[in-house]
Amino acid sequence: MKKRIIHLNKEKMSKALTKTDYHFPGQKSVYHGKVRDVYNIGDEKLVMVATDRISAFDVVLPEGIPYKGQMLNQIAAKFLDATTDICPNWKLATPDPMVTVGVMCQGFPVEMIVRGYLCGSAWRAYKSGVREICGVRLPEGMRENEKFPHPIITPTTKAEMGMHDEDISKEEILAKELATPEEYETLEKYTLALFERGTQMAAERGLILVDTKYEFGKHNGEIYLMDEIHTPDSSRYFYLEGYQERFEKEEPQKQLSKEFVREWLMANGFQGKEGQQVPEMTPEIVSSISDRYIELYEHITGETFVKADTANIAERIEKNVTDYLTK
Repeated sequence: MKKRIIHLNKEKMSKALTKTDYHFPGQKSVYHGKVRDVYNIGDEKLVMVATDRISAFDVVLPEGIPYKGQMLNQIAAKFLDATTDICPNWKLATPDPMVTVGVMCQGFPVEMIVRGYLCGSAWRAYKSGVREICGVRLPEGMRENEKFPHPIITPTTKAEMGMHDEDISKEEILAKELATPEEYETLEKYTLALFERGTQMAAERGLILVDTKYEFGKHNGEIYLMDEIHTPDSSRYFYLEGYQERFEKEEPQKQLSKEFVREWLMANGFQGKEGQQVPEMTPEIVSSISDRYIELYEHITGETFVKADTANIAERIEKNVTDYLTK
């Protein structure tokens, strides 16, 4: 009992939702992912709760980030609504700031990663001498944060909790029959079109959409966009102003993404490898991460972030979702 009280007090202090255990009307099952908890309602609907958990290097970090789930959910909802002319997506409603309800899809076991610039893990591989990623040949003589001649698609497998996503090529996807040639052609077409739209919307806000990932599935035989889209968990953004000057001087880009969390972890000796310990996440670190997420939200949406009531997040979500499902 004592341990439980300590845990609850800590949750209350941090105002972060890191665990869920709901029993919604019609619920059949639940899947707890790295960041999102997905509740299966009947045979047609999913309730996706964007928690305040944060992951890096495929590891869920020990502290939740206040308001992170709300920000991710609201950014994703905005972009899902802004791209329905490109492809259908799973979203039906957002009954709570941290929740999206949508149609159930049979997901493809791959993530479609699209890159417009050479940075992050791709740059680290390139710097070590790698010139081909996921079957895509990279030009010689590129520099960090340089724009590709055209966006490239570098898919990964979709790993289970605790496992690492792995690069996979188009040829391997087809050989393993993870998608048919016709399906993959559609996935590629949607991926490039969504990235182009995201790039345009980011530019309107003074940002560069550097890279991102999309997940797709099938609903009634049709390919749908699933999950999140253009959030700081799935995407990397640079500030447009000063990009060229920093690039020419070979200076780090000012960016809005989760990469700053990875960089902080690496600087403190953690890259998700066996035997490594996650550095202490002090209240100051947690607060700074939350502030960076709010900064991105306001830049990419052009709207002031309005913090939802966090007096009792779990009860609020349960009421809002139950009201939606039973109306």
